[in-house]
Amino acid sequence: MSRRPVNPSRGSGLFSSSKSKSSPVLSVGLIVLGGLFLVFYLHKGSGGSGSRLESVNRVEGEYLCTDEVQRAIPILQKAYGDNLHKVLHVGPDTCYVVSKLLKEEETEAWGVEPYDIEDADSNCKALIRRGIVRVADIKFPLPYRPKSFSLVIVSDALDFLSPRYLNKTLPDLARVSGDGIVIFTVFLGGIVCVFEFFSMLASAKMRSSSWWVKFFQQINLEENEAATKKFEQASKQGSYVPRCQIFHLKSLS
Repeated sequence: MSRRPVNPSRGSGLFSSSKSKSSPVLSVGLIVLGGLFLVFYLHKGSGGSGSRLESVNRVEGEYLCTDEVQRAIPILQKAYGDNLHKVLHVGPDTCYVVSKLLKEEETEAWGVEPYDIEDADSNCKALIRRGIVRVADIKFPLPYRPKSFSLVIVSDALDFLSPRYLNKTLPDLARVSGDGIVIFTVFLGGIVCVFEFFSMLASAKMRSSSWWVKFFQQINLEENEAATKKFEQASKQGSYVPRCQIFHLKSLS
């Protein structure tokens, strides 16, 4: 599914690219560096974050952490219980996540797609027509009232925002959630797919767990420790090993 940033005239999109031309030497250097980086992760042991080969061996157009949200739904259900009954997902391929959530019993779901969808399938178009999925630039306030949703889940969206926009976007996500926010962000080695490797290398902000924790503290968003513990316990019981960093935050009081 091809995409382009929403309303490019209002500012740079999540995957904005420079209009200046790179020199041939710089381009070759980036290719060599990227190749070495990719080979390193392909041959590195799996460790706690899952197989590196599995992380890069993906169909073009899929997103690592949005796919991870779908894998994590049973674990989220155990961790959040009734708080998972009214969910907003924010991120690319949200139609797929919303469709999966809607199949769960007693679960209502909505989605925000941060890109203009140029070749959406019939199911996604139907969700948009019904107002269940919106296409919106998340750098601007979302068109929802405070605490409109019990839980907000974000994936593959915040990694491409600078702190300038994160300062506004994250509090707004907390504003529309009543019982918390779950954020899925990429690991340094969690490349989306081989075809998108170089664009990811240029545009994504591969941030460490400590960077995110410090940033959450700076904007006064607190960790949801109870949800974190329940999620970890459910993950252990279900032998679930995340391929992305997952953070559980409290909503704004």
